[in-house]
Amino acid sequence: MPTTLITPMADRKRLARRLAGTGRGFAEQYGFRVTNNPASLFQVLYLAVLLARRGDFRRALDGARALRDEGWDSAAGLARSLHEDRVRVLRASGQRGDVDALAAVLGDLGRTVVERYRGDLRRLRALAHHDPARERELLAELPGVDGQVVDLFLREAQALWREVAPVADRRALAAARRLGLGRSADDLAGLASGESEQLAWLVGALARVDLEHRYAEVTGRS
Repeated sequence: MPTTLITPMADRKRLARRLAGTGRGFAEQYGFRVTNNPASLFQVLYLAVLLARRGDFRRALDGARALRDEGWDSAAGLARSLHEDRVRVLRASGQRGDVDALAAVLGDLGRTVVERYRGDLRRLRALAHHDPARERELLAELPGVDGQVVDLFLREAQALWREVAPVADRRALAAARRLGLGRSADDLAGLASGESEQLAWLVGALARVDLEHRYAEVTGRS
């Protein structure tokens, strides 16, 4: 029988398919739905704000879940919340550092999204005319949103906002380099056959590998 030659590229694509095989990105793996509706997009945004802070990423997830479970699952809901209540909920969820400042930023974020976009980040996208550079600029104008937060948000949103792809955050790129999958978002897009949804799943999985230190599990090495 003829021997099938397994090339390094074939190996990389096989690993990429396995990593993306769950059919969910980073946020969805931890219980945050990524759908093109105002509440879902806003939850992904404040999750990104929390993930960008230093510390255990699990605390960021706990904080985002606590905000959502308190009923602040939309920009309008968070905008209506009281500062002292946000402080209480964030502290109870295990947030560290200047929680008072974080609570203030999150309140400002909710109010600004309501005032500028009627609580709907899809209006931001429309205002940018689906231009990725302009979308990044408008996102970075929001309270608490810097370049890192933009990357974390678009890492998830690229499954829906296809024009922004390819996006890979620093954690995903660190895992990609260590696993030999590439060094850039463009490299990962090639492994995902240029499909933004597949890319979002792959990038999310890579970020999880790095954050959870799952390299040995992925490579099968002890």
